[in-house]
Amino acid sequence: MQHRLQGIVIRGIDYGEGNKIVTVFTKEQGKVSFVARGAKKVKSKFGSAVQLFTLGDYSYYKSGQLGSLQHAEIEDSFQKLRESLDLAAYASCLAELTERMFGDHEGHPYMFEQLKGSLAALRDGKDMQIVLHLYEMKMFMQAGYAPELEQCVLCRGHSEAVTFSSNLGGILCESCRLREPEAVRLTPGALKLLRLFQQLDVRRLGQIDVKPETKALLKTMMRTYFDTHIAIKLKSRDFLDQLYKYDL
Repeated sequence: MQHRLQGIVIRGIDYGEGNKIVTVFTKEQGKVSFVARGAKKVKSKFGSAVQLFTLGDYSYYKSGQLGSLQHAEIEDSFQKLRESLDLAAYASCLAELTERMFGDHEGHPYMFEQLKGSLAALRDGKDMQIVLHLYEMKMFMQAGYAPELEQCVLCRGHSEAVTFSSNLGGILCESCRLREPEAVRLTPGALKLLRLFQQLDVRRLGQIDVKPETKALLKTMMRTYFDTHIAIKLKSRDFLDQLYKYDL
């Protein structure tokens, strides 16, 4: 059966001599994989179309478990993301997170647009860490693990939030903070950004200037929350940590 879908390449692995198994994330069917025969060869007609992060139209024929790519047209190569080590590291986190979190053939139109918008935001020079956190938060929400950021997770009151608890799944007020000693002290700026991550479509993200200490706090909270509730080990995140291990 012939299929034609618009998709973003989120994974590619070598298969046999000269071939690749390519996984694309599509709006209608979620993750779809197929074989791109000869894609590793110098004069391959598919070589550039199956590079990581590429947005394209893909036609493939499927008669068994794995389809075979027949035709590909590039809509946006996102080449800039592969030319910079920093950009490639962050884009790889987006791609791997998508590949690991979603099952095959599960359509997620909103998340498709968020991934495409996140790659465009990276290419256009938006703050890389903020783009990643925005996408992570959308993934938390999609998976049903959105943190509670409007009221205290213990007393359900709307008093000013002073700490954030990954274990309990949200903010704590002054009266309740001592009941969770591992909670992280919040700043107004960090809380504002966490709420922004839940509300903002990444395609509307403008240039944003965040203090280094606020970014460090956000990284700690988002990382701990991910490890507590998602608990998926990402190779791309380990690489990102190595790349920036001397950053403050």
